[in-house]
Amino acid sequence: MLGVYVIQAIGRTTYMLIKARSVVVSRRSRYQQIDVVDTEEFGRVLVLDGLVQSTEVDEFYYHELLTHPAMVLHPNPRRVLILGGGEGAALREVLKYKTVERAVMVDIDEEVVNVSKEFLVSWHAGAFSDPRAEVVIEDGRTFVERVGEKFDVVVMDLTDPYGPEIARALYREDFIKKLSGILTDCGVISTQAGTSFFYPEEYDELKRGLEAVFGRVSAFSAWIPSFGYSCSFIVASRGEELSNLSEEEIDRRLRSRGVVTRFFSGRTFKALLAIPEYRKLSN
Repeated sequence: MLGVYVIQAIGRTTYMLIKARSVVVSRRSRYQQIDVVDTEEFGRVLVLDGLVQSTEVDEFYYHELLTHPAMVLHPNPRRVLILGGGEGAALREVLKYKTVERAVMVDIDEEVVNVSKEFLVSWHAGAFSDPRAEVVIEDGRTFVERVGEKFDVVVMDLTDPYGPEIARALYREDFIKKLSGILTDCGVISTQAGTSFFYPEEYDELKRGLEAVFGRVSAFSAWIPSFGYSCSFIVASRGEELSNLSEEEIDRRLRSRGVVTRFFSGRTFKALLAIPEYRKLSN
């Protein structure tokens, strides 16, 4: 029996098959196809244009690594900007910090946010209703170009740097310079960078762009089971160097800021920073 499957592209010619039990909702927005399916092994899954965005079973791997390295690196993160992140899970993670006074999430697709509010409750865990949170439905570039305030941390929870052009433009050096302009003096940027194994050129271009604008850049990756690859992340800072934080200091900052995590810790993160030699050489 064939049933229903999600055919997940993980490279230009490499795919992974995920068996689904049922389709929860299927909608077409102005920008993309939105599907939420229940699967055998990953639980509930958000799929956009045929690509798995996150799953019930392992979304915290991704969202904790996307947010917490940058949040612990900043000495006092009070204002946070999230570009993308329609599920609300990145918003959930940054709002764990008792230091945060304001968190703005900017997503171009209101339908993704609406679907997430209704069908992905464990992802956002009520974060959309937090009084510190603001959701703006707008293109990220437009928002950054018009906003008049500064942010301590910017989290880029966008589609991959080799995805649609509207997203790829947000990874280029000219836009990184615009992001630099809305950061405070010790500002930090965190971004997911897709897979450096399958798309090394796009990854290297993004890393070089961040290095050109920021003096302190750290890269790491972690296996995300539902993605079918090791997902790359990059953190760029105007202040401290991420790699200089000790295990003990990372854990101390988490505790002092009232943050409880399931994946991220000082010990785990220091191990992830030890990137393979071949990735060092390619840069």
